[in-house]
Amino acid sequence: MTNTDRMELSKWRGIFQQKTTILKPEDSWQLEFDNSLVSNSPNLGWRQYIRSTSARFRCSQCGRSWPSNRVMIVFHMCLVNGRGTVKVRRFHQNCKTCTAAPMEKPNITDENINILLENLVKKIRVKCYHEDLERADRPFVNIDVKSPHEPSHCEGCIAGICSQ
Repeated sequence: MTNTDRMELSKWRGIFQQKTTILKPEDSWQLEFDNSLVSNSPNLGWRQYIRSTSARFRCSQCGRSWPSNRVMIVFHMCLVNGRGTVKVRRFHQNCKTCTAAPMEKPNITDENINILLENLVKKIRVKCYHEDLERADRPFVNIDVKSPHEPSHCEGCIAGICSQ
């Protein structure tokens, strides 16, 4: 894991810990990134939540950057004996102008991370604590996108989960 990944994970964990204070105080929750998560295939006993958000990407080959309002995030969550774990996969995109461009990680604003994790904790309350809550998610903050979504450059589309 790179220093940037560690800093990003630390930011997500800090926000997640703030959001989980409304859950049962005797339960502990942890969050981790897991790029091996397969959407629609959570392990036995795990629950899934899939959400899109907006983010910016930067090509590590040419430096080109682009925005997207179709960045897929998959969460798998499990609560056993008061210990909860959430695994997060942020789906990547690659540059449409470079040949054989690597998939790049999304740069999601703090505001949208907050919204994602607020919605996630609501899903935890429904799926792990069986609370009856309203079903509507808080919408993410869109960014200005001038070009159409590029399914062939989107990991979420390639995996068949992107909401086009």
